[in-house]
Amino acid sequence: MSITAERKQELINEFAICKGDTGSPEVQVSILTDRIVNLTEHFKTHKKDNHSRRGLLMLVNKRRSLLSYLKSKDEGRYQELIKRLGLRK
Repeated sequence: MSITAERKQELINEFAICKGDTGSPEVQVSILTDRIVNLTEHFKTHKKDNHSRRGLLMLVNKRRSLLSYLKSKDEGRYQELIKRLGLRK
């Protein structure tokens, strides 16, 4: 269910603004999105796993708050990020 170190490093390299960047909203949102996708796949087979569902809701709320922060600071970066991740259809 959790993200592997290799996958996390790939996401950091793909979404980092500069070298060594791990804390920008883009990187954080991409990692959260990957974890959310993994958990939604988990729930297709484990429908009654309510403890993990709570964790999923917390991840979704964290991603939403990071996206709203990014939207308030820089609209262009926000639009580019949601387009790259395929969010907000």
